Amino acid sequence: MINSAFLNNPYPAYQALRAAGALHWSEEFCGGAWLLTRYADVANVLRDPRFSVRRAGGWANSSGPDALTELREFKRIFSRSLLFVDAPQHTRLRQIMNAGFKPAALQSLAPRIERIVDRLLDNVVASADCAPATFDFMQDFARPLPALVIAEMLGIDSGDRAQFVAWSDDIADFIGSPTPTMEIARRAQTGLGAMADFFRALLPQRRRQPGDDLLSQLIRAEAHGGIITTKELLAQCCTLLFAGHETTRNLLGNGMLALLQHPSQWRALQQDPALMPLALRELLRFDSPVQYSGRRLKVDVELHGQLMKKGALVIPLIGAANRDPEKFSAPDELDIRRNEGSHLSFGHGPHVCIGATLTYLEAEIALRSVMRRLPELQLTDAPRSWGHNAVYRSLDALPLRFSPVPTGQAVPLMSMLRG
Repeated sequence: MINSAFLNNPYPAYQALRAAGALHWSEEFCGGAWLLTRYADVANVLRDPRFSVRRAGGWANSSGPDALTELREFKRIFSRSLLFVDAPQHTRLRQIMNAGFKPAALQSLAPRIERIVDRLLDNVVASADCAPATFDFMQDFARPLPALVIAEMLGIDSGDRAQFVAWSDDIADFIGSPTPTMEIARRAQTGLGAMADFFRALLPQRRRQPGDDLLSQLIRAEAHGGIITTKELLAQCCTLLFAGHETTRNLLGNGMLALLQHPSQWRALQQDPALMPLALRELLRFDSPVQYSGRRLKVDVELHGQLMKKGALVIPLIGAANRDPEKFSAPDELDIRRNEGSHLSFGHGPHVCIGATLTYLEAEIALRSVMRRLPELQLTDAPRSWGHNAVYRSLDALPLRFSPVPTGQAVPLMSMLRG
């Protein structure tokens, strides 16, 4: 199932799977897993407590016979991540983390995101030595933006962005491999350990001089009654870096490609920026940054006439669910005016992505700024290559052609936001 054709375009495979049935057994995921293809089933599993997110250890152990001992540190950190704990630990950690994602906190972050976006676009425009010019949307914009925003949110030096991205890529390679090798797992462990060490070194200074950033808020929770332990604190900081970076980067890349491949949709959004909220939801549905998730069964469960045994791995195929014709009309068509219910790209139920609102905010500011400053954006004839990651659907590069708007002629961003 997972080959180069699938990585370039997984949707024909999803369509074939849905047509063949709602539930399938595959040997390609960590030695065997049940695959769910339909929207209703995927949504139900993502919110059903019988399907546990505690799968980090089993995933790592599938890397090979040495994983049990060699990857001990990796599993120790990962197993405390919000992504891989069930209630009641998940409920407690999420309540603490929510402080950084409240509307007031994100509202105060918006002007800083706007400045970061403008700085990145300034660099793109400044590098143009002719008109029209070309640039790589992924490397010059979509890849650095989320790392810079998360650094701002956590109150850390954005100069460390390159390190964050490299660590994030190694962790994402592990998560995105249905059968991770020891080499992939070792790189992920090194990246995750480096992230944890980075934050561990920051803690003494931030304890002495706390600010209003999310890291300081977590430290205050640690200090007052031990609501969160130091090990849990480090795990959540690492989670924010790699999970937030991958999702936002890929929404921007996949979304921009989809819009430019459908010029009428791109023009409609330019002419009516008020469509942006619907457009972002449709872009997430149409080509989800996260293609599947994973759950471990706590008990035996019967579904569609099949008995799934306790301990079995279940893979809800989010990318397939988002194109289920029983949920969405003409699901393979991009329609930025579509309003047919929620996509599942941020998950569903108790583990719905805590950073979903932040991702929407980043993407809205980013796309509005691109429309304002690079209105004549076009695809080039250069071939596009997709990454080898089956979970995080991402472009390696997205070369675009542009003619920058002369200074003073661009519509102010805040006017567009109000529009």
